[in-house]
Amino acid sequence: MNTRVLTFIIVLNWNAQKELLRCLASLRQAMRPDMRILVVDNGSTDGSVAAVRGKYPEVELLELPENLGYAGGNNAGFRHLLKGNPDYVIFLNNDTVVAVDFATPLIDRLENDSGTGITVAKICQLHSPGTLWYAGGEVRLQTGLIRHRGIRRTDGPEFSIEGETGYATGCCFAMRSRDFLALGGFDERFGMYAEDVDLSLRVRERGMKVVYVPEAQVWHDVSASYGSAVHPRKLLQKTSASLRLFLKYRAWSGLVLFFLLMPFRLAASMLDVLFLQGLTMFSFRRGGHS
Repeated sequence: MNTRVLTFIIVLNWNAQKELLRCLASLRQAMRPDMRILVVDNGSTDGSVAAVRGKYPEVELLELPENLGYAGGNNAGFRHLLKGNPDYVIFLNNDTVVAVDFATPLIDRLENDSGTGITVAKICQLHSPGTLWYAGGEVRLQTGLIRHRGIRRTDGPEFSIEGETGYATGCCFAMRSRDFLALGGFDERFGMYAEDVDLSLRVRERGMKVVYVPEAQVWHDVSASYGSAVHPRKLLQKTSASLRLFLKYRAWSGLVLFFLLMPFRLAASMLDVLFLQGLTMFSFRRGGHS
């Protein structure tokens, strides 16, 4: 008899039918009897809902009338699934592909260590599977530092060590439902960006750890949005979210340094675009992902 507790995977979607269906295809291979999927649709107009109903009838759907953003959409999904009394929840981006057993290491760590509040996966580039996107998060608000560990580095043994990390990326992480509920979910004032850092900091303030679990493998289609990486609206959203984070935690020195280092962040964003364009072109020439 399967005695495992119930885990819900929340996949948030907004007008990304192609990416969503690809994500669900990988999740279908990764499902266990104790797992369920909830797709939260943020008011899409591209036929995403109908496509999911047609291809994945086993997947539960929550249709929101409008786009509530990352924080609002995921909070709405979490409130919806509470009726099923899940023990654990995994938040997963729709532009990801997961390994067959990605969920087990995330949940096992939470089950076996009461001091762990969040577990987060190793995330590589979908178009370059051996290249990292996230292998832990570094955050030092007083110096304005918020960054992914290992980004654009080749995966290797040094990135395969489980351990405590600064913050979990919202791309793929797991929590106990009771802990997420006790924290009040994501702070919806952020809307988009930095809400994952804020959630991680609040978990740590409660004396719990954020743990990087490299056995949990996920691939992220960063190129799905790279074309807008330096789009003024996206930069404005990221800047606004970062400022809110510094203000919320009264990190005044970080606030000053954030503005002083802004030219360097813009340069780094441009490098990311060039890097991802190179990956996509290389993949296209090989006949891989476009």
